[in-house]
Amino acid sequence: MHAQSPTAQPLTRKERTTAIVGVCSGNLVEWFDFFIYAYTSIYFASLFFPKGDQTSQLLATAGIFAVGFFMRPLGGWIFGYIADTRGRKISMIISVFMMCGGSLMIAVMPTYEMVGVAAPILLVIARLMQGLSVGAEYGTGATYISEVSRAGRRAFYGSFQYLTIIAGQLLALLTVAVLQQVLSEQDLKAWGWRIPFFIGALASVVVVYLRRTMRETATEQDMKRKESGSIKALMQHKRAVLLTFTLTIGCSLYFYTFTAYMQKFLVVSVGIPAPTVSLLMAAALVIFMIAQPLFGLLADRIGVRTNMIIFGTLATFLVIPLLTAIKSTQDPYVAFSLVVAGLLIAAFYTPVTGVLKADLYPGTVRALGVGLPYAVGAAMFGGSAEYVALTFRASGIESYFYVYVSAIGAITLISAVLMPDLGKHGYLDGDGKVEENTGIRKLLNRRAQPEGLKVGDQ
Repeated sequence: MHAQSPTAQPLTRKERTTAIVGVCSGNLVEWFDFFIYAYTSIYFASLFFPKGDQTSQLLATAGIFAVGFFMRPLGGWIFGYIADTRGRKISMIISVFMMCGGSLMIAVMPTYEMVGVAAPILLVIARLMQGLSVGAEYGTGATYISEVSRAGRRAFYGSFQYLTIIAGQLLALLTVAVLQQVLSEQDLKAWGWRIPFFIGALASVVVVYLRRTMRETATEQDMKRKESGSIKALMQHKRAVLLTFTLTIGCSLYFYTFTAYMQKFLVVSVGIPAPTVSLLMAAALVIFMIAQPLFGLLADRIGVRTNMIIFGTLATFLVIPLLTAIKSTQDPYVAFSLVVAGLLIAAFYTPVTGVLKADLYPGTVRALGVGLPYAVGAAMFGGSAEYVALTFRASGIESYFYVYVSAIGAITLISAVLMPDLGKHGYLDGDGKVEENTGIRKLLNRRAQPEGLKVGDQ
């Protein structure tokens, strides 16, 4: 008997397509709004902070970028609860409204010269709103996609979540690239950087309309259960929570190193002109985006656990030579090839990570289980990636950051090796015995119990 909590009625192909479009369009807009901050901060950093050198101002904006991530656990908790008790659909609609508000706030925000210290404070508040929204989007979106997809194709459908995350980043980059071509650097720093935030806010209105037509996947039975959306109920799945966290930290740190931070790394550390970097990164992200469904199909064939092991191995052992080679080249074409290589390593995990995590939990705590531990891990390691890298650079030991990324990747590799076969023991298509069949539990049993005695045998 499967442990899945299915929708009340099976979705038709049209309903499934509408559902995927609704989730992915919102995902695209949310991540466009979230990442446009990272890609335009090089222009507005001097407007919201006291005068200083470029590195200190970028550190300040990177710190606020990280602050947005540290609201994600709260967003994962609050909206995970809403999704598990009131429905996935309403949770995703509210999250889009919140992202819209944060983007509009940044678009019209006064500068430090106009309002003094209130400027960076307002910037922090806007990023807190956006962080809360993104914390809601990932967990609920991954849960929804896992519930509308079908067995044998879950990784393929799941690939569209990261495809639209990347598309959001790509659109952010392309928007900046276009502005760099039509506006002078002086105009970009004065007012041009505000344009993308207006675009993101307006796009949210379209997403709300699309999401209103989506079918709800949470069942009335699951939503009305006493344990639905409960932290106490979630902690009955401790091994799943630990797996979600440890799988997230290496993936998130690696992803933000080769996407959000790479933009500044190529400009500040490598010395490639900013307009060239924008075009280079846009082309690399196009390849990365196209790779998503292909790697998703691969995962459906060889298994999500195998995909994660391949990612963990490559990330652990190749990230140091990749980043070292990028730093040492002055050739944009060589840099492009190396960035693409780094992104294709990430493509082993990006199509599978959301559905994988959803498979670790029953429907009553699925959105909370995916969203909260993921958001904590992403905040601690993904959100801080840029700040940590710039701090190492300011201290003259930039290469230590490469070692740091490799070490965290090794933790994710170990977690991938220890995770159970979800095709047999996951909640979507298996028997739901994740806790009993995870390697982490077996390892803890061997350490804590006398030889031959295991948890559950007493």
